Amino acid sequence: MKKLVCTMALAALLCGAAGAANGSYSVTAELSPDITVKIDGVERVFYNVQGREVHPISYAGTTYVPIRSIGELMDKNVNWDEATNTATIGGARVTADATGTPDRNAIPQDITMDIEPGITIVIDGTARTFYNANGQKVDPALYNGSIYLPIRAIGEIMGKTVSWDGTTQTVSISGSTSGGQVTDFDTNNPSGNTGNTGNTGNTGTTTGSVTVEQAKQIALNHAGKTAGQVTFVKAKSDWENGKTVYEIEFIYRSGTSYLEYDYEIDASTGKILSYDYDAEGYVPSTGGNSGSQTATITEARAKEIALNKVPGASTANIYEFKLDYDDGRLEYEGKIIYNSMEYEFSIDANTGNVTGWDVESIYD
Repeated sequence: MKKLVCTMALAALLCGAAGAANGSYSVTAELSPDITVKIDGVERVFYNVQGREVHPISYAGTTYVPIRSIGELMDKNVNWDEATNTATIGGARVTADATGTPDRNAIPQDITMDIEPGITIVIDGTARTFYNANGQKVDPALYNGSIYLPIRAIGEIMGKTVSWDGTTQTVSISGSTSGGQVTDFDTNNPSGNTGNTGNTGNTGTTTGSVTVEQAKQIALNHAGKTAGQVTFVKAKSDWENGKTVYEIEFIYRSGTSYLEYDYEIDASTGKILSYDYDAEGYVPSTGGNSGSQTATITEARAKEIALNKVPGASTANIYEFKLDYDDGRLEYEGKIIYNSMEYEFSIDANTGNVTGWDVESIYD
């Protein structure tokens, strides 16, 4: 993998920031020089200010790159405010891109890095929160004095599409997307596909700085789906808690069952305020009623499945966990409360599939 780093001054500041960021924790990740990064078809190699090549880092299915390199790609400055634990990307870049000698002998290796929920990332004046294709919040990371962000964020802030070629281990960032949102490269979803939009309400209108079409695209990309894979049943603006929001709802069908996705998106910023998806029309393999079914997934395994979607959380963060009979099937239900977020889940007790996932801030 090719990796990216901060300036010396920024790196020095960030070293002191690691301990100050609230809720930080250490994880084992992988330095991955075997991944190639292409920007608009051109392979990019990134260096730190000492001229050493730097590589992406892989953790929990997400690839991270240093914020300094994101600044280089956007031609913007990267600044650090230690008092507020805030990294800012913005303004015309005044520092030249780093150059150096490629590291031909680099090999994948385990490293220890810190996940830093307390670090705020501000891009062109707007605080940003990043998510992977499964809807998990992805916090900034800190390694060797540099802040790292998920590679998906590069596409988001550049308004480009991110794609992944597993055969060549290449992530490509190119083109443009509606609303500046992208799907995570490891989902391998096609882009630019259009299809039935159903009853979309007041499509094409603008409320705040985000159009309803952009809100629909934001929801699609977050869900890891394309317009051609779903049917929209709602896309309208509403006034809620003193601000305009978009309510987006669409159906994704697979065989005899389907998922219903519901999103609430801030019409001014495009931020996803809440979302959930539920399995509908499911036909259980065991049939009958609750008395004729036996859970094949243990409680411990169900909790593990749920916790895998919230890195850093533990069983101590699980609440209201129970086995219930719902929509013709046995399922585990519960909540994870972690880092000011509440994750409400349901898991099929026979297949282990996550059939419901609802996320919202406990402060909203």
